Amino acid sequence: MKFRASKISTMRTWGLLLVLGGMGLMVFGTSGILLFGQVGKIIAGIFMVFGLLACAASMIIYFWVGMLSTSAPVIDCPECGKRTKMLGKTDRCMYCHTILTWDPAMATTGVPSEEQTLSHS
Repeated sequence: MKFRASKISTMRTWGLLLVLGGMGLMVFGTSGILLFGQVGKIIAGIFMVFGLLACAASMIIYFWVGMLSTSAPVIDCPECGKRTKMLGKTDRCMYCHTILTWDPAMATTGVPSEEQTLSHS
């Protein structure tokens, strides 16, 4: 599946979506003042709190990803040759999205062995 990303990139994407969603909630809440007058101030306050919570959650995610990224081992991708970080037993290359693994039982060499060929028959 070509469109899957590495774990670090996926978590960063969620952080970005939370920032944009939180900002959108705050802007949307502010429009409540224009539409509803005095009652809209309460609506704006509620949306402002939810927007700030979403932005705070994204800050926590970015901090967490940064801490994970500092301890993640850097490896060379066998497919594209670029250096990428890997979390867990399996991950994807940040550039070409090739599946990478530390587990020899899950690794493939690209050439089917006799056992794999016989088991598919």
